[in-house]
Amino acid sequence: MEERLRFVARRLEGEGMSELCREFGISRKTGYKIFNGYRDRGLEALCDRSRRPVRYANQLPEAIERMIVECRRDKPHWGARKIRELLVRRLAGDVRIPAKSTVHAVLDRHGLVKRGRQRRRNKAQGTPLSSGSTANALWCADYKGEFKLGNDQYCYPLTVTDHASRMVLMCEAHDSTKEINALSAFQQLFTERVCLRQ
Repeated sequence: MEERLRFVARRLEGEGMSELCREFGISRKTGYKIFNGYRDRGLEALCDRSRRPVRYANQLPEAIERMIVECRRDKPHWGARKIRELLVRRLAGDVRIPAKSTVHAVLDRHGLVKRGRQRRRNKAQGTPLSSGSTANALWCADYKGEFKLGNDQYCYPLTVTDHASRMVLMCEAHDSTKEINALSAFQQLFTERVCLRQ
């Protein structure tokens, strides 16, 4: 404010606008804005103005906020989506209807959102592997990811290993992970292994 006051005082004494603006390091447009503001509104124009917005983008009219709260109190099991649908029906065309997130924010602000009890989701639990301490007691089968071939098709390698010896019993390239492909590969593997034993 002091800088602006000095600027205006020197301008009132007759100094030129261009020289003053150059000395104060401001544009001529800003210089005229400061000086004209002082002429129109006095010293108040030289004070720093609040940067707080005049209107908040998401601020609702009081009547609509009151309707949201009353609706929730009448129907405590309704959520933001249903309350918004009711507002659309009641106020169709009269006012801008708030978004679902805004309705939820109003409910939350008034303490009408239940918290704490969240749904517990069932976590998938794998089956623990049996201990395959001897050869052929336990086999491990898995698709080892996929990769793209030169012809732009994907290859899905199916591997079967012996758990105890880590020996690769089969590694076969498939064009998909469909069950039928895996079943025919296992059938062939079992047939070969049984024939070797006999």
